[in-house]
Amino acid sequence: MPDAAAPDPFGVGLPLDTAMSRPRPGTILLEVDGEIDTATAPRLQAGLDEALDAADAEGSRVVVDLTGVTFLASSGLAVLIGGARRLTALGGRLRLVAASRSVTRPLQVTGADALFDTFDDVASALSAEASRPSPATAPPPGVAPPTRGVGR
Repeated sequence: MPDAAAPDPFGVGLPLDTAMSRPRPGTILLEVDGEIDTATAPRLQAGLDEALDAADAEGSRVVVDLTGVTFLASSGLAVLIGGARRLTALGGRLRLVAASRSVTRPLQVTGADALFDTFDDVASALSAEASRPSPATAPPPGVAPPTRGVGR
């Protein structure tokens, strides 16, 4: 069924939109625009699930562009954390583009920022190499890796 003819199962007028694209081979970009709260988290979940399903099928990385997000509630944070865990289980890492305090602050205060590769702009997220420690820098088995800087 074409997108234009598909009914919106979440209703009309919710202040959140998502759009998935493939800006380059091996990369899926999910652009999110609006407020992420209890009412709109299911819409974010549906968009992220679609992106993760496609990434799993294609072996692609996933970048979630949150530059258009004006509010991030705990329900939206939970969706992003679930997506990060799912992608980690597939051997990848979820990349977030988050430059505004309304998004970076909830990630930082909860410590969830450690679950993501975070970038200030889409171009950086698309061009960055996969963030996996090289064998020379990987911690020994049973030792936790050092924590990354706040928000990065």
